[in-house]
Amino acid sequence: MKSITARELALLVGKAVEEEGAYANLALNKVLEQYQPGKLDRAFATELVYGVLRHLNTIDWVLAHFLKQPLASQTIWIRNILRMGTYQIMFMPRIPDSAACNESVNLAKKYGHEGAAKFVNGVLRNVARQQHNLDFPDPKKDPVDFIALKYSHPTWLVERWLKEFGFDETVALCQANNRPAPNTVRTNTLKTTRENLIACLQEEGVKAVETKYAPEGLNLSGFLSYRSLKTFQAGLFQVQDESSMLVAHVLNPASGSRVLDVASAPGGKTTHVAQLMGDTGQILAFDLYAHKLDLIMDNCKRLGIQSVQTKVADARDIYKEYPGGADYVLVDAPCSGLGVLRRRPDARWRKDPSQLPGIVRLQREILESAGKCLRPGGVLVYSTCTITREENIGVVEDFLRDHPEFIMGDLRQFLPPGLDREETAAKGYLQLLPHIHGMDGFFIARLRKKGFE
Repeated sequence: MKSITARELALLVGKAVEEEGAYANLALNKVLEQYQPGKLDRAFATELVYGVLRHLNTIDWVLAHFLKQPLASQTIWIRNILRMGTYQIMFMPRIPDSAACNESVNLAKKYGHEGAAKFVNGVLRNVARQQHNLDFPDPKKDPVDFIALKYSHPTWLVERWLKEFGFDETVALCQANNRPAPNTVRTNTLKTTRENLIACLQEEGVKAVETKYAPEGLNLSGFLSYRSLKTFQAGLFQVQDESSMLVAHVLNPASGSRVLDVASAPGGKTTHVAQLMGDTGQILAFDLYAHKLDLIMDNCKRLGIQSVQTKVADARDIYKEYPGGADYVLVDAPCSGLGVLRRRPDARWRKDPSQLPGIVRLQREILESAGKCLRPGGVLVYSTCTITREENIGVVEDFLRDHPEFIMGDLRQFLPPGLDREETAAKGYLQLLPHIHGMDGFFIARLRKKGFE
């Protein structure tokens, strides 16, 4: 196969994301699969792609200081070559500025013309010389623009977080979103123990470190891809963030129970629930799309789980077919995803505040349906991977106001040491934040339907 540099790999991904609206992780996986680069090139291309997207606001602002015409007037190739070069100069101290400039010029020759190459050379050498002389907005006079430009987040998000968290926490949250997320997996305790999995991974040359809270969690490093690992193929673990693992523990399903997971794909929580139940009882997993349910069954087959059944259904209508018979219902609701921006570096630029009311309406409709599926005395867990109040405790409070037959339950007995001391845990819910808890932003609430008391 024709050789291709790591920078060129990253350039192809950048073009796909900007021009075709591709998701960065999918576009990157496609390019890596196509060209099969070595371990170092793979890591370098990944850092370039995600780094540029995380710091896009800052990079474009810096470049604007050294361009006579708007960046948007350049071809998509030259625009992304400039961005990649600037990222290397400003955020990759291991890369000499001269190398960042020279390699960018080489790309410009290939994807532009001689004049474009000279233009790229001039701009990036100016960035290298003057990057430390640029004046960001005054944080005291203009904290929104300062944080948005310095830490590269959309203005509307910065405004929201400043009101909710204050200046220092907003900066810390943005910084956390700009750091790569760990590669976290959940031990499949139906097949092995965490200690044994660590040993098996070490034999494959993978470093595994126990997560801080989740009792089955491990953070992995030193591998090319999950699917290449024999431990993955053998179903000894499932890819899942630590905060997501806490959801099934809060649900705390009894063995032999009937559980409905109403928005279940790709099945991380579904299979965890099955694991905690010892693969007994019945778990019904629903999703709108059949191909997503296929992902769940693929995971179940690999993990050796037989208690899960899948069905295509709209979560808002499930109560019509399954009224009042479930022991447990899990609602991992569609959301804005603002808690996982460190994992999806392009997502921050796709989000818009006008999307939130529609999302909240959908969440309320799903929760309304889910509540009708529960038997008296049953448990309902509502979770999201976001950090906005209206999508989280706001949705739950509205539901409780309309449904006095439900009450919030104390979470502390279901949480690992440390998290059980969170102020809201006793009230029945938990809001996890990347900059405080070191994991994805997540919301979890536990409700119980009155009866059999």
